Amino acid sequence: MKKTSIILLIVIAVCVAGMVMMVGDFSTYETFATARKKEGKEIHVIGALDKAKGLVYDPVTNADFFSFHMKDKSGDVVKVVFNGTRPTDFEKSTELVLTGKMVGNEFHCSKILMKCPSKYKDEQTAYSASKDI
Repeated sequence: MKKTSIILLIVIAVCVAGMVMMVGDFSTYETFATARKKEGKEIHVIGALDKAKGLVYDPVTNADFFSFHMKDKSGDVVKVVFNGTRPTDFEKSTELVLTGKMVGNEFHCSKILMKCPSKYKDEQTAYSASKDI
């Protein structure tokens, strides 16, 4: 075989190995039940704020501690601990996507993504009204 063919095969092998490693890193949405099985591994959980249970945030005592309860898609309710400030309009969110890991019976969250449809409701109403004109 020629040297260029061998080098080309090595480059292709490295690319395939890199792609295989990246595919294993892509994450999907989990539930708290599967997060318990993968304790210590960072995952994404999707759910909604459980408004029946209170929020714990006292910026005077500790501005970097926020705690609440979330219900995942399977209906499991778990206490969530976030080391950061409470996001603005957190109570108005209809859906939450949390990135973090299970530590015992608590989910320790490193990122919070909120879905708030009220942000777009006024824009949709204005767009619908302009179409009718």
